[in-house]
Amino acid sequence: MHNFASILDYHSAQRPDAVAVVQDERRLTVRELHTRVNQLAAGLSELGVGRGDIVALLLYNRPEFLELVYAVNRIGAVFLPLNYRLSEEEWQYILDHAGARVIVTEPEFAPAVDRIATGLRGLEHRIQVDPEFPAAPWTDYEGLLARHPHSEVEPVDVAPGDLQRLMYTSGTTSRPKGVCITYGNAQAKNLAHIVHFGLTAADTTLVCGPLYHVGGLDMPALGVLYAGGKVVLQRRFDAEGVLGAIQDQHVTNLWLAPAMVNAVLEVPGREAYDTTSVRFMLGGGEKTPEPVLRRIMTAFPNAWFADAYGLTETVSGDTFLDREHAVSKLGSVGRPVPHTRVRIVDDAGRAVPAGELGEITLRGPKVFAGYWRDEKATAAALRDGWFHTGDIGHVDQDGFLYIDDRKKDMIVSGGENIATPEVERVLYEHPAILEAAVVGLPHIRWGEVPRAFVVFRPGMRAGTDELHEFCRARLAKFKVPTRFDIVDELPRTPSGKVLKRNLRDLPTELRA
Repeated sequence: MHNFASILDYHSAQRPDAVAVVQDERRLTVRELHTRVNQLAAGLSELGVGRGDIVALLLYNRPEFLELVYAVNRIGAVFLPLNYRLSEEEWQYILDHAGARVIVTEPEFAPAVDRIATGLRGLEHRIQVDPEFPAAPWTDYEGLLARHPHSEVEPVDVAPGDLQRLMYTSGTTSRPKGVCITYGNAQAKNLAHIVHFGLTAADTTLVCGPLYHVGGLDMPALGVLYAGGKVVLQRRFDAEGVLGAIQDQHVTNLWLAPAMVNAVLEVPGREAYDTTSVRFMLGGGEKTPEPVLRRIMTAFPNAWFADAYGLTETVSGDTFLDREHAVSKLGSVGRPVPHTRVRIVDDAGRAVPAGELGEITLRGPKVFAGYWRDEKATAAALRDGWFHTGDIGHVDQDGFLYIDDRKKDMIVSGGENIATPEVERVLYEHPAILEAAVVGLPHIRWGEVPRAFVVFRPGMRAGTDELHEFCRARLAKFKVPTRFDIVDELPRTPSGKVLKRNLRDLPTELRA
C-alpha cells in the first residue's frame, strides 16, 4: 500500500489519543484526525471526486489543510496547494492549466474565487471553510463532513508512480510550471528525512512557513506526522509567536526561510523564551553568514542549524549540512540524504572533478516525474536519468555541496522564488513599455526584491506610481518591482540576449 494517507490508519490503531495537530486552542488527536479525514473523504466522493481528480487548496495554515491532504489522497485524487499571495490572474492560470475540479478555500478568498470561476473550464465544486452564510454555489466544509459521521473510507491502492500532488513553481519561463510529485517521491522524501534527522513520535514540528510551500509542508512536517509526531501550526508567520510556540509546545524542529530567521533573532526580549527543546532547525535559500549562524546557536543552544538545498521538483531537502561540520564547512549546504545522488556536470553533461563549477544534477526516488502538461520542459529538465536543476555549484573533496549561483533569472525574496520572466511578461503588457528586464536588488530584510529596467516607446512615458499600480493588479505583491529605472536601451549580447549581469552591477543610485 503506497497511499500516503494509509499511515493514519496505523497511528490511529497504535496511539489514538496522542495529539497530532495543534493550532492555538484547537487540538486534534490522531483518532480525531483519522475520523475527520474519513468523513471528508466520503464527502468528496459524494461530490464525485475520485482517482486522478485535482483538488485545489487555497488556505492559510490550518488543520483543514492537513485533513485535505490525507482525504484527497485517500480517495486517489491529487491535491494542489495554491500560494495565497498570488494575484487572481495567477490563480486563474494555475487552476485552469491544472484542470482543477474542486477548490477549497476560506471566506477571505471566496470573492476572488467567485470572480475567476466563470473562466475555469473544469471547476465543478467550491468548498468553503468557516463560511458565515454558506450558499450555492458554495458547499460548507463542516456540513460536508457532518453528512458522513461514521464513514470509513478504504485508502485507494496506488502505485509509486501515481500522482500524489501538483505544486506550481516559478521557473525560468513566463508562467509557473506544475511539478508532478508522485507517491513514490513523497514516500522517499519522508523516509529520507526520518533517517537523516532521526524523526520519531516524540518530535514536534512548528510550521510557521506556508503549507503551500515545500518548506512548510515537507521540512519536515509530513515526515514528522508519518513518524507519529505532532505538528503545531501558525496561521501566518509571526516572529514572536514562533518563540512563544516553541516554549509552550516544546517544539523540537522547524523550518525557517532566511528572512524568518532574521525576524526571530530580532524579537525584543528573545532571551526570555525557553528554546532549549529545539534539536534542529532547517534553513535554505541562501548561504547563512557566520555571524548569523553564531547568533542562531546562541538563541537555540541545543539546536543543530542545518543549511539545506532542495527544490519543489525533489519534494525539498536533498542535502543538509550536519552538526559536526556546521562551522568547518560554513557556506556548504551539506551532503545528500539517503538514496539521493548529486553530480556536477559541464555544458556537455559530463561530470567534473571536485572543486570545479558546473550545473547541479540530482538523481534518486525523490526526483519528480515531470512537469504537468509540458513535455518540452520535462525533456529539458530530466535527461539521462538526472534532473538538471539549472543551479551552479561545486562539490569539495569530502562530498559537500556548495551553491555558487542560482537558477538563471531567479530572484529569491523572503524564501519565495520569483521568475523574472513572469514579471517581465506583465511589464510588456503596459502600452508605454517597449522593453523590460527585471533583476534582483539586495534587500536587508527580504534578501532580494525585484528591480525593473524599462525602455519606453518613442513619445510615451509612465510614472513610477502608475507602473507600480499596473503590476499590483496583475502580480502577487512580493513580485511587484520595488523600483523602476528608466533607461534608453538595455545592454545586450551580439545575439540579442539581455546582459542581466550588467544590470545587476549598475549602482542603486541610478534613478530616472
